[in-house]
Amino acid sequence: MDSINSLFLLSGFLLALSILASRLSSMAGVPLLLIFLGLGMLAGEEGLLGIQFDDYSLAFLIGHLALAMILLDGGLRTRLKTFRVGFRPALSLATLGVFITSSLVGVFAMWLFDLSLVQGLLVGAIVGSTDAAAVFSMLSGRGVNLNERVGATLEIESGTNDPMAIFLTLMLVEVLVGEIGGMGETLLFFVQQFGLGIVIGVGIGWLSARLLSWLDLAPGLYSLLALGLGFCVFGLTSALGGSGFLAIYLAGLMIGNRPGRHLNFILPVHDGLAWLSQIGLFLVLGLLVTPSEMLDYALPALLVALALIFIARPLAVLVAVKPFFKFRWREIGFIAWVGLRGAVPIVLAIFPVIGGVENASLYFNVAFAVVLLSLLIQGGSLPWMARRMKVELPPSVTPNRRGPLGILPENDYEMFVYEVENGDLEDVPIRLLRFPSGALISALFREHAMLHPKGSTRLRLGDVICVIGRTDDLPALNRLFNGDAKLKRERAFFGTFTFDGEAQMRDIADAYGLTLSPGEQDMTLAEFISLRVGGHPVVGDDVDWHGIHWVVSEMDGNKVTRVGLRLY
Repeated sequence: MDSINSLFLLSGFLLALSILASRLSSMAGVPLLLIFLGLGMLAGEEGLLGIQFDDYSLAFLIGHLALAMILLDGGLRTRLKTFRVGFRPALSLATLGVFITSSLVGVFAMWLFDLSLVQGLLVGAIVGSTDAAAVFSMLSGRGVNLNERVGATLEIESGTNDPMAIFLTLMLVEVLVGEIGGMGETLLFFVQQFGLGIVIGVGIGWLSARLLSWLDLAPGLYSLLALGLGFCVFGLTSALGGSGFLAIYLAGLMIGNRPGRHLNFILPVHDGLAWLSQIGLFLVLGLLVTPSEMLDYALPALLVALALIFIARPLAVLVAVKPFFKFRWREIGFIAWVGLRGAVPIVLAIFPVIGGVENASLYFNVAFAVVLLSLLIQGGSLPWMARRMKVELPPSVTPNRRGPLGILPENDYEMFVYEVENGDLEDVPIRLLRFPSGALISALFREHAMLHPKGSTRLRLGDVICVIGRTDDLPALNRLFNGDAKLKRERAFFGTFTFDGEAQMRDIADAYGLTLSPGEQDMTLAEFISLRVGGHPVVGDDVDWHGIHWVVSEMDGNKVTRVGLRLY
């Protein structure tokens, strides 16, 4: 009984401390996952609490469970529309990129540690893939608003590159223990990892999405059913020899892109589950490491990390992305920098320990040190690097709060809450607001008192407005309630003047005294911008043309709707 009470006390204390310590991440700029790892190490056998934990099998199980939940949540929040710009480059990075990274790091590790080629390549395979937990946490938790092309590529890559790293790691472990099969068996395993992961993940995910949207359940049961179905996908795929990690990510993608009231109950719960998984996973991995033993590998591990960050990852991105896709050099530079390593390399480093590979402690400690340095160097500089490489967009205007009304099963009405921060709305009657058709103000709060708004009611700065509308109304509402500070930042980025995407290029050329080629005379501005950026434009894309800086400011799906103009 005492051991059970101690377990509850310690786990509760570490969980609460991790959440409270997360405030340090925003105040001191320390990556959040690094704090969780540090707390695990402080609580470990050589730390303040002296907790003895060396059960690699249990850590391996916890790692799989936590990564499955993190990937499911990541898939739920990834929009299918981002695949139009991010899927192909992400797939190239998840396969060819991981192979190149692993090979380069492996050769360097072979030379540095005086290992055989296979042993060195195993080091490279373990640290070769980026980590979904680290990437999702850094991009969302640090408040970095990347352009869609870069953000989608990084997120999809981190969610799909595990099969390649697992394939390489298992293959090399089998070589070292003498259990490797023939070339045909090895290739079959590779095809199974990706093929079964895609087929089962998409197939069962599609069916799960329709089941969840069709069922009428108590609100709290939707998230549990989604989690149960996700785990079934993970377990079935893994049992058949496929990648459970890829399958559960794709299943989450299918569920998250099926509109319906079920998502309103699933997403908030899974957000909490993903945070719990990240905290628990990194605490356990922190407990597992022995700091004094890791110090023996500190200097060579530092060199491996630097080779990975500054040589292997940039070269892999350069080879896997630049020749095939129209990314700009600054986007290539940022993607190369955000090759964040996290829980996946540490979990993969447990494979040699369980498999009884010689020098297993070397793989684990080097992987752990590489993860620490990656989070510290790359994660800590991520906001600065996004600004430096000019891939960051101004903070987007969003409602202070929003929630569904639960009236319709699909395309439901929602309540959007805004605070009046725009000085242009001061003393303006409500009837003069340019509201989207179908949206209306249901309530207005002034100095904590609720008013019944009428057409003659004049707005005041600081008023809180409750608007009933649909998701399609958000762009117009966000523009209307854009605060002065955010409006100033947007104008500095996109330009003071904006043009409709349907504006004719001949009219713009006549107005500014510019010259067009014959093929550009009949183009719209949207077509012209799309041509200049090589297709698939995203918000934030810019084009320099005759001393004018054009910046895509709004899009509707694949179509450019507004373009900002900055004159030099």
